[in-house]
Amino acid sequence: MQDITDIFFDLDHTLWDFDKNSQLAFDKIFKEQHPTIDTNQFVKIYAPINQACWKLYQVDKISHEELRYKRLKDSFEVLNYFISDDDIDKMAEDYITFLPENNKLFDGAIEVLEYLNGKYKLHIITNGFAEVQDKKLKNSGISDYFISVTNSEMAGVKKPNPKIFEYALSKANTQKKNAVMIGDCIDADVNGALNFGIEAIHFNESKIEIPSHIKQVNHLIELKNYL
Repeated sequence: MQDITDIFFDLDHTLWDFDKNSQLAFDKIFKEQHPTIDTNQFVKIYAPINQACWKLYQVDKISHEELRYKRLKDSFEVLNYFISDDDIDKMAEDYITFLPENNKLFDGAIEVLEYLNGKYKLHIITNGFAEVQDKKLKNSGISDYFISVTNSEMAGVKKPNPKIFEYALSKANTQKKNAVMIGDCIDADVNGALNFGIEAIHFNESKIEIPSHIKQVNHLIELKNYL
């Protein structure tokens, strides 16, 4: 990767440990509003449902509002726990408020950002909601590492749409040949970037089986082997 000057990171599930922070947010909500719910049990149900909802959101099959409602409604249905729509709406708002208050990062995130900072220009490309993502970056203490942040709201499209990568490159004032995308999602981050024509590295923390031609790391520190 000799020509790389600009590194684009996904945020959730790549640098910012969404699952751990999500559990902390739900734990606070349930203690205050639904004390009989076991947070660990709920999160095991919620995590895959949330991922499935995000996949629908990425390809515009559900809206921002539908995403926030559906991931909770579907989770409570699986749990067989009755909750009113008004309570779901309140929980959805509280969750978005509490979520960025937590700041758990993946192991090695700060170390690898320190290593890359100065050698490369660092950027974020995220499908997350602008207000929430900005808070995550600031509250976790990593916002100063990044020269630019591109989110789907400002780009008008979501990864893997090539237009968001085009928007991010323009904002970063760089070119395809000088860029690499690092993210956890094969469809949105990796294939989205590769199909657009920029290099990509899969953050494969879960060690899922992926095509052999795709570059991958299982721990963020392993990025040093490529960059």
